Amino acid sequence: MTTHKESLLILDFGSQYTQLIARRIREEGVYCEIHPFNMPLEAIRAFQPKGIILSGGPSSIYAENAPMISREVIELGPPVLGICYGLQLIATLMGGKVARAAEREYGRAQLELAQADSPLWRDVPVSSVVWMSHGDRLESLPEEFEIIGRTDNSPYAAICKQEQRLFGIQFHPEVVHTEAGRQILRNFVFDICDCEGGWTMENFCEQTVREVRERVGSGKVLLGLSGGVDSSVLALLLHRALGDRLKCLFVDNGLLRLGESDEVFHTFHDRFHLNFERYDASERFLSRLAGVDDPEQKRRIIGDEFVKVFFSCAGEFDFLAQGTLYPDVIESVSTKGPSDTIKTHHNRVPEILELDRQGKVIEPLKELFKDEVRRLGAQLGLPESIIRRHPFPGPGLAVRILGDVTRERLDTLRKADAIFISELRTSGCYDQVWQAFAVLLPVRSVGVMGDERTYGNVITLRAVSSLDGMTADWAELPHNLLGRVASRIVNEVPGVGRVCYDVTSKPPATIEWE
Repeated sequence: MTTHKESLLILDFGSQYTQLIARRIREEGVYCEIHPFNMPLEAIRAFQPKGIILSGGPSSIYAENAPMISREVIELGPPVLGICYGLQLIATLMGGKVARAAEREYGRAQLELAQADSPLWRDVPVSSVVWMSHGDRLESLPEEFEIIGRTDNSPYAAICKQEQRLFGIQFHPEVVHTEAGRQILRNFVFDICDCEGGWTMENFCEQTVREVRERVGSGKVLLGLSGGVDSSVLALLLHRALGDRLKCLFVDNGLLRLGESDEVFHTFHDRFHLNFERYDASERFLSRLAGVDDPEQKRRIIGDEFVKVFFSCAGEFDFLAQGTLYPDVIESVSTKGPSDTIKTHHNRVPEILELDRQGKVIEPLKELFKDEVRRLGAQLGLPESIIRRHPFPGPGLAVRILGDVTRERLDTLRKADAIFISELRTSGCYDQVWQAFAVLLPVRSVGVMGDERTYGNVITLRAVSSLDGMTADWAELPHNLLGRVASRIVNEVPGVGRVCYDVTSKPPATIEWE
């Protein structure tokens, strides 16, 4: 674990907003980590947190098997802030009573401050909108605690025991709907926990370069460079630390976007002068995908073939670098305790697991969220066109072609997708959506071109707005833009006779089609 001058600890009780708490705190220049609620007491002491935040969660505090911590955790000494379920947990541990609320409180509520001079309320209006999401509420206050805020439905919406620096709030300050949420978290971090801040991407970069050099020594590092944001940032970071002792291997699986292989080569080989090797394995992948239309089978074939190609071209290396991000690390640990099934993150194939067991896997970005990786990329001089690039699935265009994957169908989709992305950039809409792409459907549609009836392919356009990809809304793109894209695709892409636009949100749909 990387050491930091000051760190906050977030104990996760299963809230959908937990990662958002961490992102808000890091935006203030203070490092923090999320750990499961059942993190051992000794590990918490070793972490030496400047403060502890107890997240919300879906459970009722009085339910059987509700996630709990010992009272020792909140009495360790550092300040504690309990959010929603966290407030109820503090109150229960300290002798208060929580019960089912007569009315479930979900959405906006008006918070009225009871003690405006509380350090938690510095520069917070005496009356402001907060975001609630709870069916239980505190019914009786623990001894020596005070009410510092209330709403119509929650008489104990904010409580504290000032001398022990224990604070609880029933609402969620981390969401944008809470008007003074950022200020409340800022007050806890700086005024109550006495943090100084100063955790920046520049500092992270310098510290990580030192740590990589120390760990790798005179060894060689291998990195699979895809040209996506994560691997691109990691490539430049490792190149700064190791120079030509970093080998970047780019596998062209034949499932990439139009001109992507050449673009990646010119960027990293010609512009940044990395030790870069490109291997064209398109025939291998396409031959194995022939006749396969089941999406899960496609994914398995592509994953298996990539591992075979990658390691057959790897040559000698001492360490394997991976672009694992912090959400991958968080998701690999259950928030419901050791009895729950543990989810492994995306790159855990047997070959990599064995290297990891030998201590030969390095993951320099594993403390960062996606937006932090983008900021690090800017710090390293990565082109804005890569930094702002939309997510692209590992199996590539194979999961955007419904049905059989052939070279002809790939060429059709590439051309249509390139037109869509080009028009999004020209219109200024590209950076306003989370992800946009074209999909080729396994159907044909009757049309008319000139005086002749046609029977052409159908392309569907997909564009969504999202913060993290966990949920997404379809993007309300201008109608004239969609019309221009459809017209160009039908006129410029042979064999396409109809263009549709997907207006389904996630959930119920996924962002990708397969």
